[in-house]
Amino acid sequence: MIRRFIIFLCTTLSLSAVAQHENTFADTTRVLGEVTIQAYQYDRPLSEIPASVAFLGQRDLARFSDASLLSSLNTVPGVRMEERSPGSYRLAIRGSAVRSPFGVRNVKVYWNDLPFTDAGGNTYLNLFDLQAVQQAEIIKGPGTSVYGAGTGGVLMLNNAPPVQSGVDISTLVGSYGLRRYDVQARVKSDKAYSRLLYAHQEADGYRQQTGMARDAVQLQSNFTLSDKSALSVYMLYSDLLYQTPGALTKQQYDEDPKQARPAGGPNPGAIDQHATIYNKTFYSGLSYQHQWNNRWSNRTGFYGTLTQFDNPTIRNYERRAEQGFGGRTSTAYNFVKGKLTFGGEFQHSFSPVRVYDNNQGQSGALQTDDEIAITTYFAFAQTEFFLPANFFLTLGGSINKLKVDFKRYSDVPNVTGDSDFDAVFSPRIALLKKLSDNLSLHGSFSQGYSPPTVQELYPSAGFFDTSLKPERGTNFEAGIRGAWFHKTLSVDAVVYNFGLRETIVIRHTDDGGEYFINAGKTSQQGAEVVIAWTPNLNPSSALSNIRAWTSLTWNRYTFEDYVKDNVSLDGNDLTGVSPNVRVAGFDIALRAGLYLNATGTYTDRIPLDDANTAYADSYMLIGGKLGYKKTWNQLTLDVFTGIDNALDERYSLGNDLNAVGSRYYNTAMPVNYYAGVKLGWSFL
Repeated sequence: MIRRFIIFLCTTLSLSAVAQHENTFADTTRVLGEVTIQAYQYDRPLSEIPASVAFLGQRDLARFSDASLLSSLNTVPGVRMEERSPGSYRLAIRGSAVRSPFGVRNVKVYWNDLPFTDAGGNTYLNLFDLQAVQQAEIIKGPGTSVYGAGTGGVLMLNNAPPVQSGVDISTLVGSYGLRRYDVQARVKSDKAYSRLLYAHQEADGYRQQTGMARDAVQLQSNFTLSDKSALSVYMLYSDLLYQTPGALTKQQYDEDPKQARPAGGPNPGAIDQHATIYNKTFYSGLSYQHQWNNRWSNRTGFYGTLTQFDNPTIRNYERRAEQGFGGRTSTAYNFVKGKLTFGGEFQHSFSPVRVYDNNQGQSGALQTDDEIAITTYFAFAQTEFFLPANFFLTLGGSINKLKVDFKRYSDVPNVTGDSDFDAVFSPRIALLKKLSDNLSLHGSFSQGYSPPTVQELYPSAGFFDTSLKPERGTNFEAGIRGAWFHKTLSVDAVVYNFGLRETIVIRHTDDGGEYFINAGKTSQQGAEVVIAWTPNLNPSSALSNIRAWTSLTWNRYTFEDYVKDNVSLDGNDLTGVSPNVRVAGFDIALRAGLYLNATGTYTDRIPLDDANTAYADSYMLIGGKLGYKKTWNQLTLDVFTGIDNALDERYSLGNDLNAVGSRYYNTAMPVNYYAGVKLGWSFL
């Protein structure tokens, strides 16, 4: 009865009132579009952005526990972040997880405008501690006109300058061995500011073989060199370990959802093989901004990265030493009725990859000894025209190039191969009409190009695949943004039609190795809606803030022209995508310091294989955070406690798609709790 009431409540909220996530700071949540959006180099309020863009500020990121970005990102319609086990994440925007067995693929990630996704298309998003990010922008749909190859979207993680010098300390404890703490120093002067963070996080996990531990150090510094130029420095070192339990069959999942993958046939189990990922990464970047005059400006940045990656799996033991570097430059020219932006990006990475027998967590006999070198670059240009009658027109495009070289030394004679993909032009046209200061309509046409990642060209099955083709997609979308009743009610809604050709999907060998194929076409039609109600409060009221919000995602994703084992799968639901996701939340804060954040999420059932013979059940998640936050002079105290999965639902988060032996399920945590304290001291 309680569950039915909660589902009814979420549905009612979904149809009646919703929150706009583009700004969540206390002094701006009531005004649509006050945040300046950086996506597509627009640097304008959201109400003037002709694109599907979501903004998450510090309050959005702090609505949940400090353990990860997952819960915050999943409040954005069209975005799904999954956790197969603590530290093992998968991120998809508008269904892009169909080609991602793990990690982040086909979503380009930037950190302070520098590429964080490597040249091979892989992103170690789990290296970040949540306290290392103050803002996030999500572009949904192809972002190739400015951000290079990719059809799945763009995630931009940004650091905000500190308001004052000071020191912050926080700690968090939770169910299943969750423990984290961080220490942060902030230094700010008229000409410079710096932020230095050390954070430690560990957890035992709910399932067997799901322990994790991470130590992260981050430095952010900005120096004002003159009234026209500034220099920024970014550094990140992360030492990450997380165990990988493997997926379960439905019978195993029902009988004992806590177990790791047991031994089966010739393969030992995940515990026997000590299946774990070890990742030590150092990333450093430098960015220089210069304003020549009131019309011309430029931002140029460079980065370098080193990664030591070890991965004992059930099948083998992989060891990689990855080295990468690259840069991005963007020049802007503002003219009377518009803006011209042009630039380019270059990335190169090199990685020796050695695969050994796995002798219970120790590397054994050498199986393969390979080297992979990747070079990718693109040039882009975009022009914005501010037309009469409050029309805003954008014309943009990019030319993208990718080359992958492969050499195997363990075979005699040596085996070489390469995938030199043709240069591809990806255009974008967008138009926005402001009907009033509080209401705008927008539409766009874009084409995307997404070459295979290195993990797809060189999958765990152990061969280099030169036959895999890039995905190509065409996207049409239209949307409306508005605010009514003195800007207390806001709406952001979009519909889209995305057609993808040469869709890449995962396959498995008999012993569980992964490889990928092109699977015809997919039709991806959807609607995304965000609604919020934020009433204006009387200054004498005991309430300092109140919000009711919801985000809705409807997906109609199907295969087209797809034949598997001589059977047509045309019209089947796209693997790994829920057709219906609803999120609703309620936030309230008292001037006395008490606050409450409550969130409910309904996810419809998810197809687990291309043939649609198996589906993960739908589920409903309820969570909340209760706290007390107060500031005395320069001292700030925040004490909180929270609950996730309050209904104790059994569900799988991060399903293994098209898995051998129908091992689809990675059990998520049941009901769990957390509590924490944050203490901040700001200097005068």
